[in-house]
Amino acid sequence: MSKTIIVSNRLPLQLSIEDGKVSSEPSVGGLATGLKSVHRDSNGIWIGWTGLTQEETPSELKADIDNAVEKEQCAAVELTQSDMDGFYYGFSNRTIWPLYHYFMEYAEFDDENWEIYKSVNQKFADVVLENIEDGDTVWVHDYQLMLLPQMIKEKRPDVSIGFFLHIPFPSYEVFRTLPWRDQILKGLLGADLLGFHTYDYERHFLSSVSRILGYEVSFNEITFKDRHITVDSFPMGIDYEKFHAFAKANYEQTDKTQSELQRRLDLHATATPDAKMILSIDRLDYTKGIASRLKAFEHFLEKYPEYTEKVRLVMLAVPSRSNVPQYQVLKKEIDELVGSINGRFSTVSWTPVWYFYRSMPFNNLIDLYTSCDVALITPIRDGMNLVAKEYIATRIDRTGVLILSEMAGAAKEMNEALLINPNDIGLIADTIKEALEMPEEEQKKRNKFMQKRLERYNVEKWAKDFMNKLDSIKGIQSQAKAQHINNSKQEEILAKFKNANKRIFFLDYDGTLRAFVNNPGDAKPDQKLLDLVTKLQAEEKNEVVIISGRDSGTLGEWFKDVPVTLISEHGVLKKTYGGEWELTESMNSDWVPTVQPVLQTFVDRTPGTFIEEKKYSIAWHYRKADPDLGEQRANELSNVIRELTSNHGLSVLSGNKVLEIKSSNVHKGKAATNHILNQEYDFIFCIGDDWTDEFMFQDLPEDAITVKVGVANTAARFYVDDTDHVRKILNAFAE
Repeated sequence: MSKTIIVSNRLPLQLSIEDGKVSSEPSVGGLATGLKSVHRDSNGIWIGWTGLTQEETPSELKADIDNAVEKEQCAAVELTQSDMDGFYYGFSNRTIWPLYHYFMEYAEFDDENWEIYKSVNQKFADVVLENIEDGDTVWVHDYQLMLLPQMIKEKRPDVSIGFFLHIPFPSYEVFRTLPWRDQILKGLLGADLLGFHTYDYERHFLSSVSRILGYEVSFNEITFKDRHITVDSFPMGIDYEKFHAFAKANYEQTDKTQSELQRRLDLHATATPDAKMILSIDRLDYTKGIASRLKAFEHFLEKYPEYTEKVRLVMLAVPSRSNVPQYQVLKKEIDELVGSINGRFSTVSWTPVWYFYRSMPFNNLIDLYTSCDVALITPIRDGMNLVAKEYIATRIDRTGVLILSEMAGAAKEMNEALLINPNDIGLIADTIKEALEMPEEEQKKRNKFMQKRLERYNVEKWAKDFMNKLDSIKGIQSQAKAQHINNSKQEEILAKFKNANKRIFFLDYDGTLRAFVNNPGDAKPDQKLLDLVTKLQAEEKNEVVIISGRDSGTLGEWFKDVPVTLISEHGVLKKTYGGEWELTESMNSDWVPTVQPVLQTFVDRTPGTFIEEKKYSIAWHYRKADPDLGEQRANELSNVIRELTSNHGLSVLSGNKVLEIKSSNVHKGKAATNHILNQEYDFIFCIGDDWTDEFMFQDLPEDAITVKVGVANTAARFYVDDTDHVRKILNAFAE
């Protein structure tokens, strides 16, 4: 039975060792809750670190720890303290965390930490590969494991892999500053489905893939080697029923069952019935905007003195990464700000800020959520922020006001909240006043919409939607028309080749025999390629035809000493070895002076583009242009040319980062079929990589071996991964 393998930095359990005994408690976090059904109900395995380093694990207790982990349907990745220092505290939290949250000044680019990050990702991959069976699905989570999808895919290309990033993905301009940007992107592209909290993060990722790697991006799909990768947004929810139920129980509890914190909160409400409480809950992290929040509250007290003794900020800061210098500096700043505000504004009976620097049990969080009139959530940058959702879920009578930073992912779903710019101190102060004075009717109206949305799209729905999408992608990929030429399929094709008496090869050049380069003039064939083509042609049963969009002068010069037939400009001109170039059809180029100035205008407007003039066609190349601008200009130019040449019998061919204008009555398909006319070939092999080659795939006989380079939609019967795969197959024929 197939299973789902969940992989995250930490396992969903808390291990502890006391008096030589190992005990285990399940985690209560949002991810553990959301994936509970995926983990338990699908015979799943959860892979991650136990929380104990090898140095902290007594050898005599290792078997007990393994048993405790296995009992919870988990498998452990063993890490040393050195691993944690470089992988987690180092690269993950001193490089990726600040960079992805736009705190570039905090990002450290350390080669040693990067090497440890790679090695730890490989440790995770090794454990995953030990547990994978045919038909399994893998779901990898978060920024600590961004290399893992590729590591798994390289060893098990048949396995369906999903990846979800729980923090923001930064804009291209920020991400490009990362020295290891290519490796990170390629690591992530090992996944078949990549999930982000919001469309903005999805868009940033697609832009980076297009601009940095140059891969083809169409809407939310990436073409990468032999695969289509889907990128989508899945806003993570909370366990709404759990928070709502606990909040309801909190309202119904008696004096005897109340916590000490709840009694204190109630005492405050009774003593000052007109006073309001504002809640602030965060990990102590520079991304959360806690300092700005305190400054805004201070400004509020200055600007609106009538609220003296009538409002209190209840601030819970949960300790986080206290060994990282920036966090130590932040802790000092927060302590000083709280002390300053309380020193300036306190009265004998009133302290404006209640400050808690510690973790709190779940029931105390519910106490705070249900007792505070306003929640002030103002991160500078946040992937989602579930605290905002938890606060709304606990408002049983639908009162309460949420002030939320527009920089939090949750703001995309919770637009009924009071949305603020977390850097605008004055705006936050004024919004606090608006929240405190908002009529109950308005509060209930806003919260009603948010509660219904949170209840409907809860954390289980989030997990289910992601897995359903991954399953659908898996189904689509398995139904692809073109078959991948793996080792067994290659043997079948070689068998047909060996049994044939008259064979012909139609070989495209750019993107097929030779990988693309930014400057087309630098794509000259290497000696190995020339030797390979010569060897393939040397067999008397073989005939090789190189059919390309290249101009006749370039193609003729490159292959002048190779005894093959050349067809240039997508079928316009043809040359047999030792002969002269001849037109395959009656052609003219009278239209070129009309089109050339239009193309020149687009070159002037689009940096990085240039014109290539051929005898009977003209091409506009945009491989070196900004990817987004290049695609935009290509669409615009295509429409302009089609209108301009609609009555001239011309067509616009869209190739790989190139638009070519040529006569409509000639294309590669026509040239190839005319070449084999009245001849009896019992083995026809045709291979190409772009839209111009589709004419050959469609027009050649049904029994021809037609092969697409890459996995884009194609009329070809087969596909290969890349140009290296092409040469591997041609070498097999030549041998």
